[in-house]
Amino acid sequence: MNRRLLTTIAFAALLPAGAAWADEYQDTIEVFRKAGESAGFFQHAHGYAVFPTVAKGGVGVGAAHGSGRVYEGGRYIGDTSMTQLSVGWQLGGQAYSQIVFFEDARALKEFTSGNFEFGAEASAVALTAGAGVQGGTAGVSAGVSGGRHDAKTVGRYFKGMATFTVAKGGLMYQAAVGGQKFTFRPR
Repeated sequence: MNRRLLTTIAFAALLPAGAAWADEYQDTIEVFRKAGESAGFFQHAHGYAVFPTVAKGGVGVGAAHGSGRVYEGGRYIGDTSMTQLSVGWQLGGQAYSQIVFFEDARALKEFTSGNFEFGAEASAVALTAGAGVQGGTAGVSAGVSGGRHDAKTVGRYFKGMATFTVAKGGLMYQAAVGGQKFTFRPR
């Protein structure tokens, strides 16, 4: 990776640095429980993967990475990581939180069975507001995120999964194609 890209990713990762949280995972889950449409998914989802901070940056070529935890029925079952690569017109860096809900045991098993991929996205994120469209093997979603109390998506599952994001900070302009790859390690 080139030096500018690494600097941009490092900058994006530092944006949310502030007060240390006792448990960043539970704090992030609470943000999504109170954030618009994502709140209702907790009542019926079989499980979810939560990423407190995903750092993303790019100058022509982009990358993002975040570490998270996977829960089944509210019980912590393992760790996950997400890596994203993208190519296209993009400039800047951002940090955001992400949650992926699993509608049923089949969707959770598919996610936790090894390396799972989905992607192809176009998005624009500025400060704590953002808009985006995503499509790929996991489905298609579109929505807007207005900050910590407003996580949006199309409001339904596609192929057993629904993804929500909340922008934490940064400035990223992007019209790129890319994909996300997830790994899972049981607890």
